Amino acid sequence: MPHKQPPRKQSINIGRGARKRDEDSGTEVGEGADEWAQSKATVRPPDQLELTDAELKEEFTRILTANNPHAPQNIVRYSFKEGTYKFIGVVNQLAVHFSQVGNLIPKDSDEGRRQHYRDELAAGSQESTKVVISETEILEEEEEPKESEAEAETEAGSQIDMPAAEAAEKVTEEELMTPKQPNERKLTNQFNFSERASQTLNNPLRDRECQMEPPPRTNFSATANQWEIYDAYVEELEKQEKTKEKEKAKTPVAKKMGKMAVRKMTSMESQSDDITKVTQAAKIVERMVNQNTYDDVAQDFKYYEDAADEYRDQEGTLLPLWKFQNDKAKRLAVTALCWNPKYNDLFAVGHGSYDFMKQSRGMLLLYSMKNPSFPEYIFSSESGIMCLDMHVDHPYLVVVGHYDGNVAIYNLKKPHSQPSFRSSPKSGKHTDPVWQVRWQKDDMDNNLNFFSVSSDGRIVSWTLLKSELVHTDVIKLKVEGGTTDGLDGLQLHTVGCGTAFDFHKEIDYMFLVGTEEGKIYKCSKSYSSKFLDTYDAHNMAVDAVSWNPYHTKVFMSCSSDWTVKIWDHTIKTPMFIYDLNSAVGDVAWAPYSSTVFAAVTTNGKTHVFDLSINKYEAICNQPVVAKKKNKITHVQFNPIYPIIIVGDDRGHVTCLKLSPNLRKMPKEKKGQEVQKGPAVEIAKLDKLLNLVREVKTKT
Repeated sequence: MPHKQPPRKQSINIGRGARKRDEDSGTEVGEGADEWAQSKATVRPPDQLELTDAELKEEFTRILTANNPHAPQNIVRYSFKEGTYKFIGVVNQLAVHFSQVGNLIPKDSDEGRRQHYRDELAAGSQESTKVVISETEILEEEEEPKESEAEAETEAGSQIDMPAAEAAEKVTEEELMTPKQPNERKLTNQFNFSERASQTLNNPLRDRECQMEPPPRTNFSATANQWEIYDAYVEELEKQEKTKEKEKAKTPVAKKMGKMAVRKMTSMESQSDDITKVTQAAKIVERMVNQNTYDDVAQDFKYYEDAADEYRDQEGTLLPLWKFQNDKAKRLAVTALCWNPKYNDLFAVGHGSYDFMKQSRGMLLLYSMKNPSFPEYIFSSESGIMCLDMHVDHPYLVVVGHYDGNVAIYNLKKPHSQPSFRSSPKSGKHTDPVWQVRWQKDDMDNNLNFFSVSSDGRIVSWTLLKSELVHTDVIKLKVEGGTTDGLDGLQLHTVGCGTAFDFHKEIDYMFLVGTEEGKIYKCSKSYSSKFLDTYDAHNMAVDAVSWNPYHTKVFMSCSSDWTVKIWDHTIKTPMFIYDLNSAVGDVAWAPYSSTVFAAVTTNGKTHVFDLSINKYEAICNQPVVAKKKNKITHVQFNPIYPIIIVGDDRGHVTCLKLSPNLRKMPKEKKGQEVQKGPAVEIAKLDKLLNLVREVKTKT
């Protein structure tokens, strides 16, 4: 290595000398310049492409997007709503490379300014305390040299004291001139709670023990042979035969069940001895739990009054309370509603279907407002229930009409789900759906009886004897002017299809019948061939007819032609007509006023009218059903409480409370007592009818 260094130095020196000579002479660079250029030559790798000038000048554009190239594009997830796997197009493209949680606060923010001002105040207070401390130290230091000077005057003289005093003054001046920087404090963030801590006192754990006496135990052993097994089977068969005989004695008209159904019932009855002991206690506990669950709704039902009614112009609202529904009747429409005449919190709901193509089973449910979660009684039927009614004197008897034309009577005292009485083709059942049934007063022999109306044009009176139903045709509906001449001179009458009827509150023999042709007939139980009167009421089928509970001359009707009409049965033209812009499913008079009634339409709205307040339009129009597709089918007022129940075609029953404006009572005048009673209600409605009558007589 040492012998190679001198030549390297020599070559460098030679190059420098040549370069200097070239600069001095000003001549052009020759061979030395070529060597210098060679040192700067570019080195091309052997695998580099050789491109032309045109290819080198060509531009390639690249577009940068925010899409993540590693994000999956074929994610498929299961949709429970549609029941299939669905492709998900939206994918999260965000890729986080770095994240850090900080506790910095901007200086311009309010919190930053407050903390900065607080730090300045703290720094100023520290400086003032330091200045005071330094002054006191200086004074003490000055006093100490004076004492030492007095002692040393005798020894050294006064020349030594001057330099020490000057040095002390210089030190204090330097301390005062140099400002001390305040201690830095970390700014706290009010949103960062990691630095704050709290400690709670943990309660000491205590062990509690108890000792019980063990239950008595006995050893049981037995041997079973074939004879004992045979005897046990014989006893079980005898029990089954006895239960069959009891059922036949109780319900001879009931439909015969199959062998499997009989076996199920007998097995249930054999096991029911253990269940019945707990049912009453379980029902009480269930009601207590539900009262705690729906306590806020119960409080609203009893005490809440809408204070906003004072600021409304005679308009009212409906407050939703409970919603009654059952999974077994989920896809069945509410076809009938009826309050129990004795127990004001109990009501019956009939389930079926108004669609001719979707006829299936039916259900009869009885709900109590004390237990909204589950019905008190459940009865099922093979055909849809279209109407029902509860007896006034015997509130445990419920009569129903089916879509297949049968009528049946259920007894709530009997636990089994089969009706106590049921019609049959032999006993004169209807050939078309039964649209309405109504209990009537007992006959001369004190037998229970009820009436039914059907699309086959028959109005039938049914009487309950000891073991069967006996029918009597009261009247057959015929369309006036609908007779045609058939073969051999026979006259064919067009049958009127009855859809609704109602009996007069005072005159027992008189009743009204609505038909699919839109006409209303006033009939009598005594005359089976003629009508007392005929009203051209509506352009479409009459859905409901109802007498006023106070005024004996007034009745109301509704139809699918969107109208509700109020009539005086002595006049063939309606007194009031209301167009509700949708088919009207049902109407009901209020039990507390002769001028208040409610109507429900298929667009999901409930309309409440009070003729004494507004004769021209409803004082409450409120949608009750959540979805627009739901249709409200029936409405009923509670006989005592200010509530109504509304049923829809999805099987739901909603309970609503009337606001104070919807149940206004006459105001008290000074020195006068408020008159109440049926006479006042009749006079109030008569006053309105007289105004309409005067206008009609003038026109």
